[in-house]
Amino acid sequence: MVGRLGGQLRALPGAVIGWDLNAALGLAAALGIPAPAAAELLPIVEAVMVRKMNEQMER
Repeated sequence: MVGRLGGQLRALPGAVIGWDLNAALGLAAALGIPAPAAAELLPIVEAVMVRKMNEQMER
C-alpha cells in the first residue's frame, strides 16, 4: 500500500510534510486493509518517509 501513495504527498515549497491520510485510508479500505491497522501503522511509516524524502531533497 505504501508504494501506491506516492501521488498523495502533501508538500510545501522545498519540503514534504506527509501523505493525504484521507486518501491513504481510502486506499487501505479499497485494498481490504482494516482501518484500525492502517490508522495505527500509517503515521509511523509516514514519519520515516517524510524524513527520508526531505533528506534527499537537501542533497
